[in-house]
Amino acid sequence: MIKNEYIPFPSTIKEIIKHTDIEYTFRMSYEGEVKPGQFFEVSLPKFGEAPISVSGYTNDSVDLTIRKVGKVTDEIFENYVGDKLFLRGPYGNGFDIDTYKGEELLVVAGGTGLSPVRALVDHFATNIDEVKRLHIVAGFKSEEDILFIDDIKRWEKTSNLVLTLDKNENNYLAKTGLVTEHLPNISFDDISKTVAVVVGPPMMMHFTVLKLLEIGFKEENIWISHERKMCCGLGKCGHCKIGDTYVCLDGPVFKYTEGKLLID
Repeated sequence: MIKNEYIPFPSTIKEIIKHTDIEYTFRMSYEGEVKPGQFFEVSLPKFGEAPISVSGYTNDSVDLTIRKVGKVTDEIFENYVGDKLFLRGPYGNGFDIDTYKGEELLVVAGGTGLSPVRALVDHFATNIDEVKRLHIVAGFKSEEDILFIDDIKRWEKTSNLVLTLDKNENNYLAKTGLVTEHLPNISFDDISKTVAVVVGPPMMMHFTVLKLLEIGFKEENIWISHERKMCCGLGKCGHCKIGDTYVCLDGPVFKYTEGKLLID
């Protein structure tokens, strides 16, 4: 029997965690393999579907951090614990945790870009002996935009964590300025061997990678995610196609040596 990849499966909302007025994490029932940086298509009949990155997972659940920005996500926010959403996936290659084991690792995330790397960071912050050192730089526009604050407080106990705000009008306990301003101040054991993961808005990733290269990182040691290009997940609609590359299938995670060639 041929399986129809477009048919989603029902998933129960187990918990809803509010981060900001427009960003909630929906903890959904799910049993199966999943990697940080992969994504699911979340749908509701009559309203459509939206690609949402995995922000965490357990043996029987998957976390999907959703921003209320359109017709589908607006309707998702009308659902409550016990209700069902429809999922299909996971899609994409994601971040392979084994790739970063034994390395000195830097993760730089901007705004909602923290969602697709949250599970990666959480793994190594919890199992800190699996990396030489863990550095985290998380940047947000303001205090009101901070995501995963409880996780951040936990991560800083085992990692070198820098929390930055573009605007820090209330003197919140964080650095002020863009993430790129604080990268040169981090002390690395051997910057030429340190590996980096960069996720966030396209301009943030562009200038962050330029700064990393400027301070001594090697291109082949940097990973990026084109998660904003995700669409159908199956490489059929063509919306994610850049040249000969289908971001849904070949990505969204790329080594920078490959990702830099994907000019949209």
